[in-house]
Amino acid sequence: MEPSKSKWAIIDIGSNTIRLVLYHKNELGRYKEAENIKAAARLRHYLNKNGMLELKGITLLIKILKGFNEVLEFHSAEHVKCVATAAIRQAVNKDEILKIVKEQTGFEINILSEKEEAYYGYFAVIQTTPIDEGVTIDIGGGSTEITYFQNRQLIHSHSFPFGVVSLKEQFIKGEKITIEEKDSLLDFIRQSFQKLPWLKDLQVPIIAIGGSARNVAQIDQNMKNYPLSGIHQYTMTPMDLNKILSIVESLKTIQVEKLEGLSKDRSDLILPALEVFVQLSEYVQSEKFMFSGKGLRDGIFLKKYENRGDLFDTDEIVKRSINELVFDYRISTKHSEHVAYLAKQISSQLETKFGISLDDNTKKMIDFSAHVYYLGQYVDPDLYSQHTFYLLANSSINGLEHKDRLKLALIASFKNKTLLKQYCGPFANWFTREELQEIRIAGALTKLAAALDASKRGIVKSVFLQKTNENEGSITIKCIGYHFIEKYQAEKQIKHLEKAINKGIKLIFLK
Repeated sequence: MEPSKSKWAIIDIGSNTIRLVLYHKNELGRYKEAENIKAAARLRHYLNKNGMLELKGITLLIKILKGFNEVLEFHSAEHVKCVATAAIRQAVNKDEILKIVKEQTGFEINILSEKEEAYYGYFAVIQTTPIDEGVTIDIGGGSTEITYFQNRQLIHSHSFPFGVVSLKEQFIKGEKITIEEKDSLLDFIRQSFQKLPWLKDLQVPIIAIGGSARNVAQIDQNMKNYPLSGIHQYTMTPMDLNKILSIVESLKTIQVEKLEGLSKDRSDLILPALEVFVQLSEYVQSEKFMFSGKGLRDGIFLKKYENRGDLFDTDEIVKRSINELVFDYRISTKHSEHVAYLAKQISSQLETKFGISLDDNTKKMIDFSAHVYYLGQYVDPDLYSQHTFYLLANSSINGLEHKDRLKLALIASFKNKTLLKQYCGPFANWFTREELQEIRIAGALTKLAAALDASKRGIVKSVFLQKTNENEGSITIKCIGYHFIEKYQAEKQIKHLEKAINKGIKLIFLK
């Protein structure tokens, strides 16, 4: 019998951690992550010199999988995919391991090839980030996958048989790395990268995947008192990486454990990960180091269960995330589309009639923002602006880097100039004065567009702006039906646009 597709699960047996992720299907027909459970196992540690996964490692694996089975039974998961990477792939007794796991847990483990592991990480990145050309790195406990993609198409991929656990065991013996150990480690990493001449001097962004990358991003955010949450699409510079590396190198493991943002189970592994990241940045000559919160498991899920095959451009990726927000916060699709349509009309006519030109990025943000304008009403109708700003600024929106995510939040939550300044307080250096002025105009015109569909009936069919003189104009609004609600709201809100563009605007409603 074909399993129901309402609940799916992926178990990822890695060399350092074993993770269970459960997905629920929503009414849109899309899957959302519902549970994410991690167990630190370090299976790579139980691979002996002969390449055998020792009994202790197998026993630990069985124990964790039995625990996951109880969770899956509780949540009534209908279909489970269990995959394994380097630790099992590299074990000479892998056939025996698969047989024992099947007998004692019922799980059939699918051992991913090196090529498959690299591909799924790449696939998650191109489906959830705005990067069209770049290098991905997924450093696990026992292997490191590197890919290069151009125009979102995979060009090269490679898997190295080393990871943070194996590098630690091979090169770092004490609580603190010695000069000799560091020299040996760096020589090994550099020689490994030199085997991939297609990587050298690409000068493209590097997108890092996996737990080590996540921890580096979290450390950096804590050091900077970063005001937004989430690491997906968070970016750093090579200088940032080197700064963290210098700090970690100077500390003993027990001191590293105290670094804010670092998981305790990775305190002895973060150093080799950082060395690899820094050396890769130098080899690629990259100035941008981005972190992806989406990796192997997401790639498998998007490819296998959601049947993603198209290579979406960035706008399509963002629109998918925006549509999910519209659904999650119960926004009328018809209303959100109509507000976006009106906002686009107003923006276009401000440019043609008054020469008020907004850059292409701001125009896109107006469209996205209009769809989720005042989304915070779902939480509290009285504090809709504040909730809208907080929710959007701190939601992971695929396809938007953090600055654009903040820009979207500022436009979609716009209430007045004073509140805009208040929201921008913690982000003083993020925008220039000119950018802030564009955000203000974008927020004011989006606010007017939302007012023109205040009753959510879609009765305003067109807006036509006419220029009276250099400082004044009028907007003729053609409606079908009784428009007193729209008229009342628009006349209340037009002042924000007038102040933003320094023009007087008269509203003329026609039935």
